[in-house]
Amino acid sequence: MTIPTWVKTAAAVTAAAGAGSLATDPKSAWYRTLRKPSWQPPPVAFPAVWTPLYALIALAGARTLDRAGEADRRAFARAYGVNLLLNAGWSALFFGAKRPKAALAEIVTLNVSNVLLLRRAARTDRLAGAALAPYVAWCLFATVLNAAIVRRNPAR
Repeated sequence: MTIPTWVKTAAAVTAAAGAGSLATDPKSAWYRTLRKPSWQPPPVAFPAVWTPLYALIALAGARTLDRAGEADRRAFARAYGVNLLLNAGWSALFFGAKRPKAALAEIVTLNVSNVLLLRRAARTDRLAGAALAPYVAWCLFATVLNAAIVRRNPAR
């Protein structure tokens, strides 16, 4: 018996989310002292947004992997894994290492990965591509927020 694809993608996404959340501490003294823009959402908004985004990422991954041909499936699986590593890596850089500038460079790379992942998914399954669109949009917003924090905290 094989494990359904959605179980595998849900496990991969859960691992990325877990790694990212372990590194994230919006209550830390370091984070609280950062100068942030007035339009930054409150800390409670982030898990409220990320929970459905992660569900959509898992859904999109499963639909794409189940519908892709062998070569496309392998390429998508690699891109998906890289994307999830980049996703978790941002939290490790920003919160864990306390390096907003490095996190900004990393999230730009994540955005490129997101767009490529969305394109790959959409070529295989339009619904999978559509499911990734909110993730792409949220990460672009997070990039603008990260850049605003870097501008307001040049010494960090």
